[in-house]
Amino acid sequence: MLVPGTTARIWAVAILAAVGVVVGSAVTVSVAQAPQQGIRRIDLQRHDLGVPGREVVQVRVELDAGVAFGRHSHPGEEIVNVLEGSLEYQIDGKPPVTLKAGGVLFIPAGMVHAAKNVGSGSGVELATYIVEKGKPLLVMAR
Repeated sequence: MLVPGTTARIWAVAILAAVGVVVGSAVTVSVAQAPQQGIRRIDLQRHDLGVPGREVVQVRVELDAGVAFGRHSHPGEEIVNVLEGSLEYQIDGKPPVTLKAGGVLFIPAGMVHAAKNVGSGSGVELATYIVEKGKPLLVMAR
């Protein structure tokens, strides 16, 4: 039997712990999930792979004209397929690459890179990530 008030204290501690976990992960997740004006990310699918500890994630990313997404990396490989418009990719240590609809790009695991819509209309890519499960999908670079 619990001492009166113990149940309330247990619930309070449990709630605070849960909030701490959510707030702690929000710092990591919010970078990837924070809405940036002119950018829309539509999650299409996420599945475990046959390789232990790895998953595949597909996302449709839409950038308005002139909008850039800052320097970042992923805990695995990214395969880009430009669906619409003209997008410029800057991978650290390499010259910029501009791709039009139908263009593809492979970005190695952990490579810091950025993207910018250099066209006059909407730029859209299909991003396929093959990443370590349980890690943040996106980490902003300093």
